Amino acid sequence: MDAESLLDGLNEQQVAAVTHQGGPLVVLAGAGSGKTRVLTRRIAHRVATDQTDPRRVLALTFTRKAAAELRGRLRHLGLRDDVVAGTFHGIALTQLRQRWADRGIAPPALLDRKYRLVSQLMSRRQGVEALDVVSEIEWARARLVTPEQYPAAAELAGRNSPIAPAELGELMHRFAQEKRQRRVVDFDDLLALATRDLLVDPEYAAAVRWRHRHLYVDEFQDVNPLQFELLKAWRGDGDDLFVVGDPNQAIYGWNGADPNLLRTFARREPASTVIELKENYRSTPQILAAAGAALGERKAPLEAHRSDGSVPTITAYPTDQDEAQGIAETIRRAKTADRPWADQAVLVRTNAQLVPIEQALVAAGIPVRVRGGSGPLASTEVKTELRALGRPGVDLTMAIRALDESLRLNRSPFETALAERADDVSSAPTEDEHEPNSRPTPAGRLDEDQTLTPAEIERRQNLAAFSRLAHEYLTIDPAPTGPGLVAWVGTISAGEVQLDGDAVELATFHGAKGLEWPIVHLAGLEQGFVPISYAKTAEQIAEEQRLLYVGITRAELELHLSWAAERTFGTRSAKRQPSPHLGRLQSAVDLLQRGHRPLDWRAEVARSRGALPPKSRPNRTLAPDDPTFDALHTWRRNRARAADVPPFVLFTDQTLRALADRRPSTRSQLAATPGIGPAKLERYGDELLEVLRRVGS
Repeated sequence: MDAESLLDGLNEQQVAAVTHQGGPLVVLAGAGSGKTRVLTRRIAHRVATDQTDPRRVLALTFTRKAAAELRGRLRHLGLRDDVVAGTFHGIALTQLRQRWADRGIAPPALLDRKYRLVSQLMSRRQGVEALDVVSEIEWARARLVTPEQYPAAAELAGRNSPIAPAELGELMHRFAQEKRQRRVVDFDDLLALATRDLLVDPEYAAAVRWRHRHLYVDEFQDVNPLQFELLKAWRGDGDDLFVVGDPNQAIYGWNGADPNLLRTFARREPASTVIELKENYRSTPQILAAAGAALGERKAPLEAHRSDGSVPTITAYPTDQDEAQGIAETIRRAKTADRPWADQAVLVRTNAQLVPIEQALVAAGIPVRVRGGSGPLASTEVKTELRALGRPGVDLTMAIRALDESLRLNRSPFETALAERADDVSSAPTEDEHEPNSRPTPAGRLDEDQTLTPAEIERRQNLAAFSRLAHEYLTIDPAPTGPGLVAWVGTISAGEVQLDGDAVELATFHGAKGLEWPIVHLAGLEQGFVPISYAKTAEQIAEEQRLLYVGITRAELELHLSWAAERTFGTRSAKRQPSPHLGRLQSAVDLLQRGHRPLDWRAEVARSRGALPPKSRPNRTLAPDDPTFDALHTWRRNRARAADVPPFVLFTDQTLRALADRRPSTRSQLAATPGIGPAKLERYGDELLEVLRRVGS
């Protein structure tokens, strides 16, 4: 690696972050500002300049996908698989298992689902969901809140405890006792136990800190106090710490994350340096203008590097079914030979909102993939592989090689391949096979053999996804074993591993974090969803606002926003109101349609209003002596009142002006007018044509 070439293509702030020396470094990186690029280039640059031994680097992320991307970029930059990259839970588990093995302690079982045990302790209490209790226990553990402290902490944080706070504190205590008696640990215990071992055993802590002396933490705004305690234990007295995050993307406070750990880092550690990345390389200026409006910032938080794109659209639909069908139509129109389905995503606030959208897309023949679904890890074939690998005496490296070979040859899966080799005691692995950096890459495409049935292709794709996981584990654990792999996979949710394929992605705003698509559709932007109904405190409402910002900044080229005036919940239909954020977004869209490119959208609104005659400032801007526009404006006002929605959600002033200028007389001419899509044409087309006909007669 050439140190100078690692700085090619970086802007001034990125170069400063990559080359900074001394003390902890905090990088505030806005959405699309190249934070992963900076993180990986910094590691590579410090290795190239002999400041870092890559074998002593520990990079912490919050998802496997982020860790895999990080490792892939480092390999592309010339680094082999020496850097350890993984999640807090995954790294904690591998260290605990190694320590237990060194001390001859049988590892406890991993309790990956707390629901059943908590339900038993609750004794089927009427009217209380065990999942709500589990969520509250996890919030308390993440915040380092003890059972005794819970009532006061819950009141201070404005928590809506599912049972009396004192009772929940007692339930937390009994839950901890029951785990000890059964000798099981949950994910939070992994972090707490790993921290405890480092604090009580100085010799062990020194060894761990020697191995991981260069610490990097991605998405630092999502760190919770429990994870932060483990990070401090890993760090010790060392100053070689790099953290990167974005306060505007802090969206996990409900789960215990504390963005103040990022915001106040420099105040806690005066020796630290803070560098801010403000240049966005992902989205068009129009999308970033909408993002700024969503935040309600006086200035847009990011500067766009992309050229101009299309103006975001805001569409109101009569019902959620109309919305789902309208989204399907928009997706199909955007599909071209050069643009796969996977270039588009539909994002919503809650999982339940995905159901009608998925049904509409499937009915329209559009392939879909629901992020957070069961995924390959829940398949029978992968579970079978895990059971086989967990058996005593299995040579993990050989077993994974056998799985890769069976997939490559389209032969039987791992168990059969392993059995074929079981009697061949002379086929011991060579010395090279024990070298972590000489392991084969996971199996690639599996659908080239057209003689396979769709079910067989799916099974092999599941196994290929599992193979990628297995190779990832081999790079993390210095002493990999079959049981270690099984335990490590247990820290990964079944829906976290996604199969490849050309399909429109359906996800929640939270599930879309860290992802991006050329075209994004944000659906269901209604009061009660955005913000969510149970967001009551100022802190919760602010987080909901940031969540909308995260959804918007997933888009690269096109952004489509929508909501429904009526939504069905079970067998009941309810009138809906647009999200209060849509007013600001509509103002930004109107400015963009008039040719503005506002970095400060509030100032542009003020200047725009200030340029109007005083009498026309309060509510509307009527074109003088234009009876057509006036008639359309009156029709829109009356129609909005009847539907109990704000007028702008039917049609913007810009669309009414276009109608007044063009005066279409047919539905096809109406459809060609900017701002009138298929759903609005179907619902309002005849009424608009009648208004235009009356004015012209």
